[in-house]
Amino acid sequence: MNSVPPLKPDRAVEIAPGVHWIGVLDPGLRSFDIILKSPNGTSYNAYAVRGSAGVAVIDTVKACFAEDFFRHLESVARYDEITCIVLNHLEPDHSGALPELLRRAPQANLYISTRGKPMLKGLMHGANLDFTPVKTGDFIRLGDRTLSFLNTPYLHWPDTQCTFLEDAGLLFSGDIFGCHFCDARLFNDAVGDFRYAFDYYYAHLMRPFRSHVLEALQLIEALPVKLIAPAHGPVLRDNPRHYLQRYRELSAPTLKNEASHVKTLLVFYLSAYGNTKNMAEVLAAGAETTGGVRVSLYDIEVSDVAPLIDLIEEADALIFGSPTINGDAVKPVWDLLSSLTAVSVQGKLGGAFGSYGWSGEAVPMIEDRLRGLKLRVPFKGVRARLIPTPDELAECRKLGVDLALHLTGKTENRMIDMAALA
Repeated sequence: MNSVPPLKPDRAVEIAPGVHWIGVLDPGLRSFDIILKSPNGTSYNAYAVRGSAGVAVIDTVKACFAEDFFRHLESVARYDEITCIVLNHLEPDHSGALPELLRRAPQANLYISTRGKPMLKGLMHGANLDFTPVKTGDFIRLGDRTLSFLNTPYLHWPDTQCTFLEDAGLLFSGDIFGCHFCDARLFNDAVGDFRYAFDYYYAHLMRPFRSHVLEALQLIEALPVKLIAPAHGPVLRDNPRHYLQRYRELSAPTLKNEASHVKTLLVFYLSAYGNTKNMAEVLAAGAETTGGVRVSLYDIEVSDVAPLIDLIEEADALIFGSPTINGDAVKPVWDLLSSLTAVSVQGKLGGAFGSYGWSGEAVPMIEDRLRGLKLRVPFKGVRARLIPTPDELAECRKLGVDLALHLTGKTENRMIDMAALA
């Protein structure tokens, strides 16, 4: 259906009885938070909910769009009617107009998640604000209407939450179920095709936290959701449960493991003269001798990064081999490592190895990066000057064996002594 008229800059839009969209459009935005491209711009969605005993404002907008936000708000409510302000997320694109809103409606109570306090302090530059922290099961009443809260942390910041308007079955979802897609027709059954934008948004913001997505879905799927009002992108009034199902699909394992009863160890390497390749093959052979571990080798000189990400997300251990060139690991290794921020790798096993000519910095540099990504690096990496000696290849084999034993729980958990890396 295309009956929704184009939005005007001074116009709020009713999305449900007594509930208005009071957000703003930003069609010219082409990059969001540096990491996301936004070829269709975005919207900063905020909402006003009217009850018999007052008005609630759900989220605000980026500070530079505050004038339009207040104009929309003023078209549906007086400031003295606002009894509560709910921030589902404190990132500046949702909280930018908060200081001025509090100045105009000083009687309003502010509600944020229990993890929002440090972010609120940073946002308000030390101002001593009164606020009420809320968690799952807490609620506020607007007379004849009730807003209840759902704690949904790390989607995609620690403070994120959702708010549910019970009588309308309306979920104010914050960043989840949103996307960067600006269309003045506002509703999902009226705007252009935004499926790519929806999945792209999930991949870059939610996929690293998919375990938290699944926890949130447990809470949300139990609710009688009739409409989803996210913080960005179209309001999802047509078949909203489709988007819950889509998140569940996107959060499921991407690849089916043909040997699901074993652990998986991926060995990535790049070799200038075949020396690091030789080390990789020996390491992999050592790991396979232990049983219970499926080992795969990948030469990343001729591998695209994107197809490897799904493999990495499902793997139990990631080992990287790189020669040292100009005092550094080679660029394809760093490209692959930088891509790991898009998936959850915390707690996986990690390690490094490589051949070098002069100084051999690549291995410890890779290990440091793996620790920064919160992988466990229990064994010191193996370095070989130029062509590996039989003893150095034996070290590679032992590293493979040790990693495999560690994966299968056949050896005691331990962490390397940091002093040994000096």
